[in-house]
Amino acid sequence: MSRAPARTPARVLTVAGSDSGGGAGIQADLKTALALGAHGMSVVTAVTAQDSHGVHGTWELPPEAVRAQFRAVAGDIGVQAVKTGMLGSARTAATVADLLTGLAAPLVVDPVGASKRGDTLLHEDATEVVRSRLLPLATVVTPNLDEVTRLTGVVVTDEAGMRTAADAVLALGPRWVLVKGGHLPAARPGTDCPDLLTDGRTEHWLRAPRHPNPHTHGTGCTLATALATHLALGRPVPEAAAAAKTYVTGAIAAGFPLGTGTGPVDHAWRSRA
Repeated sequence: MSRAPARTPARVLTVAGSDSGGGAGIQADLKTALALGAHGMSVVTAVTAQDSHGVHGTWELPPEAVRAQFRAVAGDIGVQAVKTGMLGSARTAATVADLLTGLAAPLVVDPVGASKRGDTLLHEDATEVVRSRLLPLATVVTPNLDEVTRLTGVVVTDEAGMRTAADAVLALGPRWVLVKGGHLPAARPGTDCPDLLTDGRTEHWLRAPRHPNPHTHGTGCTLATALATHLALGRPVPEAAAAAKTYVTGAIAAGFPLGTGTGPVDHAWRSRA
């Protein structure tokens, strides 16, 4: 007896840099999509030499390589959501903005400025391109507090400041913003980790326990891709963001040591529970 053809899963495209250590970037994004039941695809913008201690080298791909990857995937396979991560240069950011203009699929922009260890992943001249050309295309933008300051100049020191930050980011054109509060100065184990999701009209505070686990490499990439994946699965933004927060919280709690520095979050934590 012949079997019916398998159903094609939701398709999520990540446009980001490669992390040779496997904890963040393209590698984290593909693991996240798979863990949440989607098919992940990639447009690699840069290759990094990276381990548990930081980024030791970065090599940007030329615009024609970025364009060719995107057109191959979008033209044949199709995409139901896109997530952008590390873009690096103004040239790459502009190329990506050109490719995404007019795309019907929801877009999650993770405005990656630096790695968790402080390595620069977005050149200063690229920030203006992200600000002026990419954010107006975004369904959701997911800045941490350092990225809020880079994009808007707003410095956040408490939850009230997250509202000010959200308003400043929304003024740049995205439909929703998810301001991540994990870097609040008063943050400590045993407190909650607040994120603020808003479109300027409705406000959703997403809270989860703050885990003391130091192995958190890839947190931002994972959250943004989880959000994009849930959008690809057809969930509205508030529901998708809440589900993404739940997934990344579990991944942080299960983060494991790798190498002699900071290990990654565990993208497969649900299968190990």
